Amino acid sequence: MKGFQVAVLGAAGGIGQPLSLLLKLNARVSKLHLYDVAPITPGVGVDLSHCDTSSTCVGFAGQDALIPCLTGCDLVIIPAGVPRKPGMTRDDLFNINAGIVKTLVEGIAKACPNAFVAIISNPVNSTVPIAAEILKANGVYDKRRLFGVTTLDVVRARRFVAEKANGVVRPEDVDIPVVGGHAGKTILPLLSQVAPAGCLSQLSQADVQALTARIQDAGTEVVEAKAGGGSATLSMAYAAAQFAESCLRALSGESVVECAYVDSTVVEGLNFFASKVKLGPTGAEEVFGLGPLSPFEQEGLTQLKAELKGSIDKGVAFVSAAAGAHASA
Repeated sequence: MKGFQVAVLGAAGGIGQPLSLLLKLNARVSKLHLYDVAPITPGVGVDLSHCDTSSTCVGFAGQDALIPCLTGCDLVIIPAGVPRKPGMTRDDLFNINAGIVKTLVEGIAKACPNAFVAIISNPVNSTVPIAAEILKANGVYDKRRLFGVTTLDVVRARRFVAEKANGVVRPEDVDIPVVGGHAGKTILPLLSQVAPAGCLSQLSQADVQALTARIQDAGTEVVEAKAGGGSATLSMAYAAAQFAESCLRALSGESVVECAYVDSTVVEGLNFFASKVKLGPTGAEEVFGLGPLSPFEQEGLTQLKAELKGSIDKGVAFVSAAAGAHASA
């Protein structure tokens, strides 16, 4: 099995540390590079390097270490940024996390422009368009290799569907597309397309609406349960490790289908959208359409469009404003 070099940017944080542990356990990873501005990062690398798996692990701390960390990477995962607190939306994080993502992606453009880039930093609906604009500005944009990680929405949907199915199906056997974006009402689980077919046949329309709302609001459920102690970290690390495994399988030559937030023409007027994509050695080799929607899902799609477009435009405008400020400085 071919091994790959993977970097986690934001590796000392609440998502970064458990994600790095899970990647250290992945047999497809031969070199694991951990980056953060926090001085603890080299120590996190040493700590993980003691795990008895075949991959090597090195921690890098501080801005000067970004390029050495990224050089030669096949896959870069970005959980860097501040977490949500009670009462905050993902958009409240924008001003801080947008700047962080911009800096990190500038490093990717210089050090590993052909790497798969998987962005976790919220608000994903905006940070992925930011990354795209930075890569474009550096002349290295390949839309097939840039992903917003929405796997946690799928993971939650699988779990909640299995609960509602009363043990008829295991969570890991549920297949359900979750499309749109990665924030509140922009998250649209297509419960009408769930497989195994019929596992939710006992649900009323009110039940479907409630289950949809729970999937959409699951991140807030965690934020409130942690009572000021952070947002979803362990489940996000678990989901990101799943997506990383799919990326590494694709880089190995396999064909893998995952939901992800990508450069898309699936919905008119939205340049980025989450839907099922076929991953292969060159990245997102095919972006699938939505398929048949129920009237409730069609209404949800109509309602999410304006919010998602606003988030995309906000990301593009951020890069444009930053470029303007730099030019006038």
